[in-house]
Amino acid sequence: MTIGFTGSLFPTSWSATLPLSVFNTGSSPSPESLTIPEDVIFSITTFRKRLVVTLAKDSFPHAKIKKLSMAAVENSTTEIERMAYEEIISSRQVEDVDENENITNGKDKYENKGGWKLASLLLVNQGLATLAFFGVGVNLVLFLTRVLDQDNASAANNVSKWTGTVYLCSLIGAFLSDSYWGRYLTCAIFQLILVLGLALLSLASRLFLINPADCGDGIRLCNTPSPLGSAMFYLSIYLVAFGYGGHQPTLATFGSDQFDDSHQKGANSKAAFFSYFYFALNVGSLFSNTILVYYENSGKWTLGFLVSFGSAIIALLFYLLGTPRYRYIKESGNPLPRVAQVFVAAYRKWGVTPATVDALYEVEGTESAIKGSRKILHSDDFKFLDKAATITPNDLSALNNPWRLCTVTQVEEAKCVLKMLPIWLCTIMYSVIFTQMASLFVEQGDVMASKLGDFRIPAASMSAFDICSVLIWTGVYRHIVVPLARTLSNNPKGLTELQRMGIGLIIGMIAMVAAGFTEIQRLKFVTPGEKKSSLSIFWQVPQYVLVGASEVFMYVGQLEFFNAQAPDGIKSFGSSLCMASMSLGNFVSSLLINIVMEITTRGGSPGWIPEDLNSGHMDRFYFLIAGLAAVDFIIYVFCARWYTCINLDTSEKGIELEEQQEEVHANV
Repeated sequence: MTIGFTGSLFPTSWSATLPLSVFNTGSSPSPESLTIPEDVIFSITTFRKRLVVTLAKDSFPHAKIKKLSMAAVENSTTEIERMAYEEIISSRQVEDVDENENITNGKDKYENKGGWKLASLLLVNQGLATLAFFGVGVNLVLFLTRVLDQDNASAANNVSKWTGTVYLCSLIGAFLSDSYWGRYLTCAIFQLILVLGLALLSLASRLFLINPADCGDGIRLCNTPSPLGSAMFYLSIYLVAFGYGGHQPTLATFGSDQFDDSHQKGANSKAAFFSYFYFALNVGSLFSNTILVYYENSGKWTLGFLVSFGSAIIALLFYLLGTPRYRYIKESGNPLPRVAQVFVAAYRKWGVTPATVDALYEVEGTESAIKGSRKILHSDDFKFLDKAATITPNDLSALNNPWRLCTVTQVEEAKCVLKMLPIWLCTIMYSVIFTQMASLFVEQGDVMASKLGDFRIPAASMSAFDICSVLIWTGVYRHIVVPLARTLSNNPKGLTELQRMGIGLIIGMIAMVAAGFTEIQRLKFVTPGEKKSSLSIFWQVPQYVLVGASEVFMYVGQLEFFNAQAPDGIKSFGSSLCMASMSLGNFVSSLLINIVMEITTRGGSPGWIPEDLNSGHMDRFYFLIAGLAAVDFIIYVFCARWYTCINLDTSEKGIELEEQQEEVHANV
């Protein structure tokens, strides 16, 4: 039997629970008649909270617990306090430990769960799912021009819109993952949607679109598709977009969940996982960009789509294989009301002066009021939002109303979202650069000399140089750049995520300049009356290699940055920002093409990106993007210098906080 007690100097949430045997003195006093000094209550409560932190952090290191416990006994100032400590030591039971501390009844919830074995399953899943997705996406622009008979500008626009939809769906997946379904279920459902979309695409291609057989190879024309065939095609590719878009960022977060970053080894493994995640993505796309592209380019579109369908099924089976051993993190509820509550509460107290840091409202203990989230320490950014955590006389009767009074952690969560937005907006211009690889780079390569003897190199397969560049630069970065930068900067990471992203933006800008010069050279080798230039398609290699190198810095940096800077309750949202950046980049690219064509076709001019690229100036469009990227980089530097990182209340800080509170209590 146990009793609970609290003192007047601390909230009821700090109540300590002790066995009645501690107070047995020959007879059993009733709880109502028992009086315990407040200083004893405070000390016991502090000890129990510190013991919880020790257990959570070190997975029950008995020697450390015994040392901490015996020190408490030796320093006890009263007999009743000493007996209380001894009772806790003898029982070795810590109650009311939150499940997110990974401890339940003295056992580690995640023992033998997660880790690299399970993360490797997810990496295989990512590679196979990416193979399936790029089996559709990498050659889509040529499918639209050859099979559906669209012009170059329309096809590039449609690919940009479709790709934008893919990555925009990542926000939907992240929201459902963080709020309701959890990461595991979200990934499973969106993979099923991906499989359904690929099955429908294969069926539509076989029955309605590729007619006659093997048409769409650049020589044989396809018959005009029926309305039903076109409808099935667009429905299927947008199901693929929805499925892959919702799956990828959630899988990245779920993979990082397999490591416990409360200790250094887990934190290092989590950082390494994002590099391997992007590595797996490119390994999967390498097959799509070489073998599948070759068959699709020769008119065997249905075969390519069927291979993608099979790859998606195998990916799903690998994912389900790890179900019993995955490390699961509980969803934290809908973040939208939490963020809205901060702004509403701050607006209601617009005339109130924000309280000092020590006076702002926060729940006691190591866990925040947000389910499954650690506390976030106060920052000086957006101080007007501190009004939401400022306690006024009107709040004393409504402590449980978050629309009037928010905790510091909840306020900081909203601040984190605001702080990440400028950085995220600056990455959109890079995504404009990246999206050219799936549209204009392919159209440019399609009108260049691409034969090696009797073998014709598909224009879309040139992206294999991008993939190989990513694979090579991933190793170069981890084994050469990081150690060198670590030595020069004394930063354990080598380069910060913000520095990596800035370097990626610069390399991407150089890639556009290279693409522009390639186009200038291509036009010089055009024979009048001929569709194709005699310039070799291998002139495109530098622009693909540069884009690949920039991805290692930009996209891997984005994955690490947004995942690390997003509060625990919106981790999937943080990962989805990377894909959302790609989404808006595709839409901005489509908008730029429309604006450029509207302006440059005035007066009867063919424009920069006409149907016949030999009469246009696509090089000027590449240089325009490079110029916009240069302006974007300047803005990015200002935003990066302004940015301050999230400051989580770790276990060590929690102990320091308790020690500070003990000192304050002693002074009182």
